[in-house]
Amino acid sequence: MANTSDSDNQWNNTALLVIDMQNDFVLPDGLMRVDGGEAIVPNVIKAVEVARRRGILVVWVVREHDPLGRDVELFRRHLYSGEKAGPTSKGSLGAELVDGLVIKDGDYKVVKTRFSAFFATHLNSFLKTAGINSLVVIGVQTPNCIRQTVFDAVALDYKYVEVIVDATAAATPDIHLANIFDMKNIGVATPTLQQWCELDA
Repeated sequence: MANTSDSDNQWNNTALLVIDMQNDFVLPDGLMRVDGGEAIVPNVIKAVEVARRRGILVVWVVREHDPLGRDVELFRRHLYSGEKAGPTSKGSLGAELVDGLVIKDGDYKVVKTRFSAFFATHLNSFLKTAGINSLVVIGVQTPNCIRQTVFDAVALDYKYVEVIVDATAAATPDIHLANIFDMKNIGVATPTLQQWCELDA
């Protein structure tokens, strides 16, 4: 939801966080493929288009790792021990956004190395400096990067936090819905893409 006190543009204080929509997480041959990821690509594309029409700040949150895995969580470092680059290694095809998603002028990119977009990044200070108090979150995957980012956003006192339920995904529908349920229980809104698109712009 946006800050409706701004009569000129109620979306001025809103940012859309697009999380981990990268080849390694989404494509069938991705090194860290999320089974539900490919199906939501059209909805993610549409959400970005709607956000841009509304003047919402689009923030691309991506994982990019040292090819040797020196900045990766301990439990994943074995994935970087071979001759080939590990998942979402900086400069690799796997780290690139999936086809149909493009960073444009005026967008912003945040690189993370952990689940939350806020952990050890400057995202919070950037958003607060930009006057953002409302967040809309889309991408993959629900129990990890989506959930951790959303819980941190709530802890950081963002006024409104929304997760578009059919523009986010997990390995299975059951896992996805269980985590959506948990986020609703801490005051997060969970509209469908159609419901979100129908809000007054």
